[in-house]
Amino acid sequence: MIRQISVQELAGKLAANEPICLVDVRQPWEHETARLPNSLLAPLPELIHHTNEIQPTPGALVVVYCHHGLRSLQGAALLQHAGFKNVASLEGGIDAWSLEIDPKVSRY
Repeated sequence: MIRQISVQELAGKLAANEPICLVDVRQPWEHETARLPNSLLAPLPELIHHTNEIQPTPGALVVVYCHHGLRSLQGAALLQHAGFKNVASLEGGIDAWSLEIDPKVSRY
């Protein structure tokens, strides 16, 4: 089972400066339209080829996100299968982030 993290929980962790590694599994145009700061773009179809670029600091939670939270579930599962231990999918994706946390993040 893939862990999911709410946008409120993620916002709290970021505000508390907890170690977080953000991985965006959307397409480049989506990443350009709306993204979380300091996130790594690794589109889902290419994610397996980008695992060496995902280098979380010790103890960091790897949070995978997409538009609404479906692709991120697949991405989190792929990362877990690749050996990443502390992985979660952002429930509701960047759209929920825009609606509930930061309305300055564009919706599309």
